Amino acid sequence: MERAKYRPILHFTPKQHWLNDPNGLIYFEGEYHLFYQYHPHSSIWGPMHWGHAVSKDLITWEELDIALYPDEHGYAFSGSAVVDWNNTSGLFPEKPGIVAVYTSHLEPTEASPSVQRQSLAYSQDNGRTWIKYAGNPVLTHPSKADFRDPKVFWSEAHGKWVMVLATDQTITFYSSPNLRDWRLESEFGEGAGSHDAVWECPDLFQLPVEGTGDSKWVLLVSIGDNSGQRYGSRTQYFVGEFDGSVFTPEHSDIRWLDYGKDNYAGVSFSGIPAADGRRIFIGWMNNWRYANHIPSQGWRGAMTVPRVLTLHAAEGRTLIRQQPVAELDRYFAETAALPDMLLTPGEHRYLSSKASAMELRLELENNEAEQFGLIIHHTDTEHTELIYSAAEGILALRRDQSGETGFSEIFPDLQSTGRMGSLKNLRILLDACSVEVFANDGLSAITSLVFPGDACTGLTFYSTGGSVQLRGNQSFIR
Repeated sequence: MERAKYRPILHFTPKQHWLNDPNGLIYFEGEYHLFYQYHPHSSIWGPMHWGHAVSKDLITWEELDIALYPDEHGYAFSGSAVVDWNNTSGLFPEKPGIVAVYTSHLEPTEASPSVQRQSLAYSQDNGRTWIKYAGNPVLTHPSKADFRDPKVFWSEAHGKWVMVLATDQTITFYSSPNLRDWRLESEFGEGAGSHDAVWECPDLFQLPVEGTGDSKWVLLVSIGDNSGQRYGSRTQYFVGEFDGSVFTPEHSDIRWLDYGKDNYAGVSFSGIPAADGRRIFIGWMNNWRYANHIPSQGWRGAMTVPRVLTLHAAEGRTLIRQQPVAELDRYFAETAALPDMLLTPGEHRYLSSKASAMELRLELENNEAEQFGLIIHHTDTEHTELIYSAAEGILALRRDQSGETGFSEIFPDLQSTGRMGSLKNLRILLDACSVEVFANDGLSAITSLVFPGDACTGLTFYSTGGSVQLRGNQSFIR
């Protein structure tokens, strides 16, 4: 069957209709479960359900029946899932099962504002069918209208469940012995990070710091769209300590998880076995500023490629590093080394490179160029360009000529990293509607939607103001 226009090969999309935030990411009994915000009756946002897909390898997904439907408590908004290994909830007397903790959202009416409360559902058959907990909702707030997106995990060190909840422009922490009875622990956010819009979709986890033997806690916080800001929705992160009750950041500056416009509401998997040990992240590859208007047909919304998150300490800062999961590698049937290239000032080197999806890995050596550039040719008239400025230490992505862009005023805007110092390497993943860039071993990332006629037909490399030595390889899906 012919692939629908713009439908990616390596990224999850629904067979039809609307998708947004990833929910309930969990590994259980040999399967990765991806739940997601889903509207089964339209390709624009509407009454939210939980869609459901499973995978053995994080790349090929089987779409299953809808897991959660709206009910008398409202739409099934975002949340998380956990395995109750020790039956703390009392819901699994025979064997461990999965509990979904999610936000029940009642739309506002003329008589009352919107109401958001936390609810439970549970599955005793590996997520195939779900039972709503009879005592829903399990957590309410008397006044907060924005009270949503619970991420729950079991804290072994403290012997309790911890809930991380988005509460307007703060994150509130709760704890529970049984997933049903919740106690307020603390609130974080005042004076910290960006407050351009409402805080959403938090995640909290511990990561080792590469090469140190230490570990630190990471708090992800997504920021919704604010029409007063041109960038739209995006995700920030904080690094610090968590004592089971209070999160204490070690920095006051704003740190963006991704410098592209199209990595939002991402969270990490629960239940990854200790023998694996990876912290695997998936984000919604879209932006609320134009999410309802992207030009896909019959379906709308995709996930980023799954990524492994680690922490890297350098120059007094602890930063997130992210790279695509290793499972991706086997999907590329062909790999070819690029010819070694010494780009002299003003030189443009073109390589024909026809592919439906591609991964490009580049190493830059003896880089004396004032500017290094890579043009990804989608068609004869459509291209996406990466430009590194040595003077600024910034990598930028241009998509104003990448294909269809007229559905949004801000879609053609330049996307650029913060100052990253010298550019040493690039890993670029191209698919039918996306360019994902990982610079300097993933210390800086740019995730960007594009809507061209083809994923790639050729590559042009160039430098100005100095020379640069290039080597690398490209892997293809034809």
